[in-house]
Amino acid sequence: MFTRLSTTLIAMCVAIVSVAPVPSSAGIKVYEDGDKFIEIGGRIQLQYLYFSESPAEGEGESADTIFFRRIRPYIAGSVTKNWWGKIQFDFGKALDSNEVALKDGYMQYIGFKNHKIFIGNAKSVFSREYLASSKRQQTVERWFVGQHNFGNPDRMLGFRIDGNTDSKRFEYKLNVGGESFDPDNRRMDFDTPANDAGDFNLGWVAAGRVTFYPKEPIKRDQGDFTRGSFNYAVEAAAFAWTNNEEDLTYTDVVDGLQVCNNDKKCDLDNANGWELSGGLRGHGLSVDLEYNQIFGEMVAKNVNSGMYVDGETTIKKWQLEGGYMLGNLPLEFVYKRDSMDTDGYAKKWYANDIGINYFFNQHKAKVQVLYRMESNVN
Repeated sequence: MFTRLSTTLIAMCVAIVSVAPVPSSAGIKVYEDGDKFIEIGGRIQLQYLYFSESPAEGEGESADTIFFRRIRPYIAGSVTKNWWGKIQFDFGKALDSNEVALKDGYMQYIGFKNHKIFIGNAKSVFSREYLASSKRQQTVERWFVGQHNFGNPDRMLGFRIDGNTDSKRFEYKLNVGGESFDPDNRRMDFDTPANDAGDFNLGWVAAGRVTFYPKEPIKRDQGDFTRGSFNYAVEAAAFAWTNNEEDLTYTDVVDGLQVCNNDKKCDLDNANGWELSGGLRGHGLSVDLEYNQIFGEMVAKNVNSGMYVDGETTIKKWQLEGGYMLGNLPLEFVYKRDSMDTDGYAKKWYANDIGINYFFNQHKAKVQVLYRMESNVN
């Protein structure tokens, strides 16, 4: 049955932010003694959500709710030169006994010129939208191209290196580590092994990314507050994931063949993907464009549900997102168009978003209003 979803979403985002010399963090430094320091910070995002359905036949349903989308305090610090660490938890997705999720939990070494090395639980480097901080985006939610529910690697438990040239016009990122798959045939959901639900498939992920800035570096933060001249970024990335074949909860061997023993959940054998993306900032305009394509193969071949056909699927996603910042008022008007298709879908799932952001102090305190219109028959 064809279903059109119209979603109105209101969220308030408040983050404690101050300038600090920590390379990839921004909070309030509460202690400092030479190379030693302690910094605290976080983000709070309160979200009101109303949605209504307009099916092709019959009457649709509507509902609303209010909840904390993200409550993420963190603490960062150092006890010696060139080394520092960060721990961040999320209380916003509390569910049953799972009342807290680990987000960042890593050590970082900054002693090499133009390089940073992460050891621990850190973001995988696939998807431009995913690498942009959730507190510095034009919409509260990441959609198809940045969602770990639809094939993108989430945080991984391992090693990552970020590097750039002296001019900073070319940069690269590489990571390798453990990455879990959360079985659900409606999606291809990856998660960090640090938050295991019991039936996850543990595997290994490797990802790489290159970025070129034709003029000068620009951040992935969305929203152009400086209103300077136009600057651009062009990016490409790829990843590969493989199951370690030790936690196949939903796979049995029948007559010598591996079969899935569940109608809704099956084990993933491998996945890989590639991405092309870019961004533009300047004169109040902030635009991001991303396309990524991900292939996944189940352990069993008898999987024909959700997004999988004969145990395989290819997820094709693209997104165009843009916003214009007024020069005399702290207002930004936002538009987003995104689409996703898989082997198991009858038609593409697409959506249009329009929104307004009001900034009390740039991304440190803001209100976002979003109206989202989806068409999904799957």
